[in-house]
Amino acid sequence: MPTGVAIRDVRAQLFDAAERVLLRDGPNALTSRAVTTEAGVAKGVLHRHFADFDAFLAELVLDRVARVEARAPALRSSAGHGTVAGNLSDALIDLFGSVAVAIVGLIISRDELRARLRRDRPHGVPVLAEATAMLAAYLAEERAMGRIAADADVDPLALSLIGAGHLLFADRTGEQPQPQAVEKVVTTVIADVVQRRLL
Repeated sequence: MPTGVAIRDVRAQLFDAAERVLLRDGPNALTSRAVTTEAGVAKGVLHRHFADFDAFLAELVLDRVARVEARAPALRSSAGHGTVAGNLSDALIDLFGSVAVAIVGLIISRDELRARLRRDRPHGVPVLAEATAMLAAYLAEERAMGRIAADADVDPLALSLIGAGHLLFADRTGEQPQPQAVEKVVTTVIADVVQRRLL
């Protein structure tokens, strides 16, 4: 990029470039040079906006965490509409059909990044922890409406759904699971709390 040409929203441009490299080539290919090359900017641009590459990666993860948290109100508002299994399946497909699986792989593969994130988020894996909280809040709404059992323990139920969803989508190089396969797993996980409500 020529000197003196302003880059609009450089952070978003760099994050989007990192996401493309991550999805295409995996966490091991994610370097500052790969990101700046993908973004079409000089390498120094990244270091003008971030203290180092791990600081950049930590901000990338937190940006993606914020996107998960922004989805939570829409999922909660779907309580009482459609089916519980359908709503949960859509949420898992939306979550794991995006970059979430690759971000989790990135966090797991980089010790320094994980250590930085632990300073402010000591529990759970970022992105997955927020997604679990999102599903738990939705399930609590459905429980309050009587669409799942009144004694349903929504926290472990949400954790089970996230674990199952992550396993379904874990192979980023393979075919994505079909919506019917996701809904079948979700239906199985929540079957007990739905059936007990109907008794």
